[in-house]
Amino acid sequence: MLTSRKDEHLSVVLENKFKKSGKTTGFEAFDFNHCALPELNLDQIDVTTYFLGKRISAPLLVSSMTGGPARSASINDNIARACQALHLPFAVGSQRVAIEEGEASGLGKRLRSLAPNVPILGNLGAAQLNLGYGTDQAKQAVDMIEANGLYIHLNPLQEAVQPEGDRSWAGLFDKIVAISDALDVPVAVKEVGGGISAGLAKRFVDAGIAIIDVAGAGGTNWAAVEAARIKDPVKARVANTFADWGIPTAVAVKQVRAACPKATVIASGGIRTGIDVAKALHLGADLAGQAAGLLHAANDTPDALIEHFEAIIEELRITCFCTGSADLTALKSATTRSTMET
Repeated sequence: MLTSRKDEHLSVVLENKFKKSGKTTGFEAFDFNHCALPELNLDQIDVTTYFLGKRISAPLLVSSMTGGPARSASINDNIARACQALHLPFAVGSQRVAIEEGEASGLGKRLRSLAPNVPILGNLGAAQLNLGYGTDQAKQAVDMIEANGLYIHLNPLQEAVQPEGDRSWAGLFDKIVAISDALDVPVAVKEVGGGISAGLAKRFVDAGIAIIDVAGAGGTNWAAVEAARIKDPVKARVANTFADWGIPTAVAVKQVRAACPKATVIASGGIRTGIDVAKALHLGADLAGQAAGLLHAANDTPDALIEHFEAIIEELRITCFCTGSADLTALKSATTRSTMET
């Protein structure tokens, strides 16, 4: 049933079968001021940065997408090849199926062999920590792909509306912290489209978990995805009611950065262009992640994914150029204006 559900999720997203949220990311609330005389060489603009101790070519992350179906093996394969070619980090989808049913979905040592030089993050659902998962499963998730870090994803809304959802979330904060304390690699917490509040982010950072992926509203809404696969019309209505739920990505990034000045903040949720990436960095993110926005390319070939990211990186570089920013540090200080201004 778990594998079938993951396959349904993938189909719903790939085929755009779910209700689109009216909630936006919040990036549209401001624009960069255009610099008509950059006095820079575009080809020399530096968009490299560091993540998990490794230098990467741009502040981009392939965020978690797939978990269970057999066809996700080819997607993971394409992602690994493309990220190795571009020197970008990536996070795998939920490893629950691989842990419970054996090595599957491309989540094995082969993944590391395809991407030997880039950061890889494993991925477990927080709710599984109330279903018998613990340090052993977390270590297994890391070891099976030789990961540099482990995402623990928070998806309470999705679980609440999913017919098969895990509804017991009591005591999970302490269990997540215990996993972090036990592992030899960093733990990162991420949402899946609802956003992480500044207060929760600070609790995690104060407890020693210093990587926060806000995964805010404005991109894929998983309540709406669940609604698309629910047969019961009443339950589908309940799920669709929450299609506009969540903290917009831009708001979450700004507030989490203010509350956690030394944390590594990842902006995901509705990141579509290099300008979105630039805006996220300007608001305080260290990296920007994409998932659904690149799923079609990842489902195609490594070359399609490479072309997708080459376009994003070029858009980011041109944004730097047209704001007079020689590097990402300068971009964070670029001037902006509210889109409400005339």
